[in-house]
Amino acid sequence: MAIKHLFPLKYRLSRRGFVVTGLAAGGAFVSHASVAKNDKNMPAARPHQGRHGATQVIGKVDHARNGFDPKDILTDWETGEVTTTQDGTRVREFVITAVDKEIEIAPGVLFPAWTYNGRIPGPSFRAKEGELIRVRFSNLGSHEHTMHFHGIHSARMDGVPGAGQVAPGDSFTYEFVAKPFGCHLYHCHSFPLKRHIHKGLYGAFIIDPDPDRHPEHADVARSRLLGTPENKRWQEFVMVMNGFDTNFDDENEFYAVNSIAFAYQHDAIRIERARPVRVYLVNATEFDPINSFHLHANFFDYYDHGTTLTPTLKTVDTIMLCQAQRGILEFSFADHEPGRYMFHAHQSEFAELGWMANFEVV
Repeated sequence: MAIKHLFPLKYRLSRRGFVVTGLAAGGAFVSHASVAKNDKNMPAARPHQGRHGATQVIGKVDHARNGFDPKDILTDWETGEVTTTQDGTRVREFVITAVDKEIEIAPGVLFPAWTYNGRIPGPSFRAKEGELIRVRFSNLGSHEHTMHFHGIHSARMDGVPGAGQVAPGDSFTYEFVAKPFGCHLYHCHSFPLKRHIHKGLYGAFIIDPDPDRHPEHADVARSRLLGTPENKRWQEFVMVMNGFDTNFDDENEFYAVNSIAFAYQHDAIRIERARPVRVYLVNATEFDPINSFHLHANFFDYYDHGTTLTPTLKTVDTIMLCQAQRGILEFSFADHEPGRYMFHAHQSEFAELGWMANFEVV
């Protein structure tokens, strides 16, 4: 029988086709576009029923080849370089470069990405409320790119066509005051927008509150301010939810937190039971109207956009976010027995295609 009869639709394997046929019949967890790029020494990702029947993939992603490890991204804050001007203004400066780069998003599945500083998501910027932010951006990619920061700034610093768009080989410096405090993001705003975001040009942008500006909640503000004794009590993680359309049909074949499918299922995130947990959660998923986060066997307080020092929602275990929505989750395992506790998207399809993870409570 001809191959085309075995694989109709020009060999394209959609995500839904995979869920139905891949899991049931053991089909390869790859698209035709990805297969063409596979290195002969890297076996293609395949579905596998692991412990307790959990869906996962066979093989391991080469994080060294990618140049980043999803475990490191959880806590790798980019704090830039801080200087103080003669008038006392604190200036926090970041340097970032857009580059084209192939990323292995699942074992043997290579994705032709556009990146900030060679990784997806881009660096997790972290600053303090009221500081002057200066971002020196260079574009070494093959297309025009920008950096659009969610926050408050002037029109000329908006990072859109006509206001901070950068041609290949050129550079631009964005400058604005860090406000409001909260859990934010940045992304490319060049057109077509869906392609520039989906290809990997996004990242987290955290502005810590200045306790002196919030005397009524100074203790809470200090707990969020990186480097304070109150902050060091917390176990803080940044999680950027994303998806990857490997055959460019405007439908994702893989989903993940911090880009690598099933990364935290294979290599669970270690949690010290006695210390509270804070997650900075950002949704950068393209082609799907919502993504979600569900925590097993526990509940969390949620701070919408992170722009409040009192919870928006209390004692919830699931949150839904559209693209660019974000927030802060706070919870504790102090009353739990040690063990593995699952968290994942509560769209089952997303979980089956990579957005599945575990905390290892010790």
